Amino acid sequence: MQHELEQWKEQFSHLWNVANDYLRDVPPNQLYAAAAIAIFTTLLLLFLRVLKRTESNTIVLTGLSGSGKTVLFYQLRDGSTHQGTVTSMEPNEGTFILHGETAKKGKIKPVHIVDVPGHSRLRPKLDEFLPQAAGIVFVVDALDFLPNCRAASEYLYDLLTKGSVVRKKIPLLILCNKTDKVTAHTKEFIRRQIEKEIDKLRSSRSAVSEADVTNEFTLGVPGEPFSFTQCSNKVTTADASGLTGEISQLQEFIREYVKQ
Repeated sequence: MQHELEQWKEQFSHLWNVANDYLRDVPPNQLYAAAAIAIFTTLLLLFLRVLKRTESNTIVLTGLSGSGKTVLFYQLRDGSTHQGTVTSMEPNEGTFILHGETAKKGKIKPVHIVDVPGHSRLRPKLDEFLPQAAGIVFVVDALDFLPNCRAASEYLYDLLTKGSVVRKKIPLLILCNKTDKVTAHTKEFIRRQIEKEIDKLRSSRSAVSEADVTNEFTLGVPGEPFSFTQCSNKVTTADASGLTGEISQLQEFIREYVKQ
């Protein structure tokens, strides 16, 4: 063992001397250029590693209670309705390959899905997940929309004015669920009605003194009717049916922001 160690020391000493002799013959300007390239390459690799770590794969499902978020969560996870589910009192959370992609070949990036309960007392839990979100899915019950339009619009208003959403420009999908039913409203109708309701909310909330306003940002352009196109983040609409498993538009949204 001692003999092998001595041999290693001799080889290292020889290589060190060879390197020193070579460096003495290299002009200083070439040494500086080589050092600069080495430093730049190191910094670039470190930056790419950090960037890779910060790429989020989290999608947050939220919306009013009873809109069907939990059914959608299980459809994404394993293609089931989980026996229709009941109203969640705790977030459902999991990291998995989307059920619709399990038959695909090659490497598929898992998605971290969080289903946040819609009850007003439980909504503060949303703030735990928004900073890591790559996208937000706001689920609306298209069948029972009109009685809940005001409440859904207020929740969406609060969501779109959160600093964590505005600063990161987190894309948001308004997912109109239960559209398989004949009496369900269309996504175009739901979008227009929510825009009108948010426009009313802007007026009423701007009349409140600044000391009482809890929203971090405001929505829309002063003097113009509100439209989702005025938001700093991208807001789109789509159809879905959790009970029948028609969630293709939801999966497309997820894969737009959580790349394969």
